[in-house]
Amino acid sequence: MFSNQGALGVPMLKQHAVALKLDTAKFDQCLDSGKHAASIAEDMKLGETLGVQSTPTVFVNGRALVGAQPYEAFVAAIDEELARRQ
Repeated sequence: MFSNQGALGVPMLKQHAVALKLDTAKFDQCLDSGKHAASIAEDMKLGETLGVQSTPTVFVNGRALVGAQPYEAFVAAIDEELARRQ
């Protein structure tokens, strides 16, 4: 799904659910209900406000780490932020 983000429409999501052997009745009901749509829209808006343009984007004390990062990048960012607080 991540590698083909253009194919995330409802029909494709339902096909993925089948391929993953999910409980398709529950999956379809949840997806079709729109139950989480407002929360997702809110999160998307917040991401846009913060300048997020790709996934993954992780924030460490307001500092963005964009894209897939190695463990060491997180350690360095956290250590630098901790050092700034001292």
